[in-house]
Amino acid sequence: MSHDAASIMLVDDHPLLRKGLQQLIELSDDLELVAQAGSGAEAIKLGEELDPDLILLDLNMQGMDGLETLEKLRGVGVTSRIVMLTVSDADEDVIAAISRGADGYLLKDMEPDELLTQIERALQGKMVMSEAVTQALATAIRKPQPNNEAKLDSLTGRELEILKLIAKGLSNKLIARELDISDGTVKVHVKHLLKKLGLRSRVEAAVWMINQEKSD
Repeated sequence: MSHDAASIMLVDDHPLLRKGLQQLIELSDDLELVAQAGSGAEAIKLGEELDPDLILLDLNMQGMDGLETLEKLRGVGVTSRIVMLTVSDADEDVIAAISRGADGYLLKDMEPDELLTQIERALQGKMVMSEAVTQALATAIRKPQPNNEAKLDSLTGRELEILKLIAKGLSNKLIARELDISDGTVKVHVKHLLKKLGLRSRVEAAVWMINQEKSD
């Protein structure tokens, strides 16, 4: 396993599906599976403890569903990129996931190679989506965002630097390299700036920042 391998956590209540995803992830030297969770409660505990680079999260789970799990992960300050992996292509599910802080929405019927490609894109800071749900996602992220100078002014210089790099699509690892600081320090800054801006995910932060720059 590469020293720079991205850390992945799987959250799905079907052991067979997790096993299949595990085997797929193990095909790539750039990815490392660090945790698996079979329930929302387990996901929140592990997510808070590990804050991995990427969490693949099922939508339709018994007990606490994927949307509630997503909301609670963001609520406890997990800064991981979180991508929903589900069978549902319903617009309301897509929009609900994005508005609660998901960084992407993929359908389980994808080809394995395509899923690996989308995982890599998500880790590069891009929003990932299955073609069937693109329009709903576009609608969700194009909601008008208020131009709030006071929120921008509340950020420290370093937080603003990081926010601008998030808006350019850089991952935590790339931001750390760019600013010559550790991944952990970047995660702390991301957590603080999201809280100050009242946002739930890096995608929301990127869209918010792009809108501020457009309105200047």
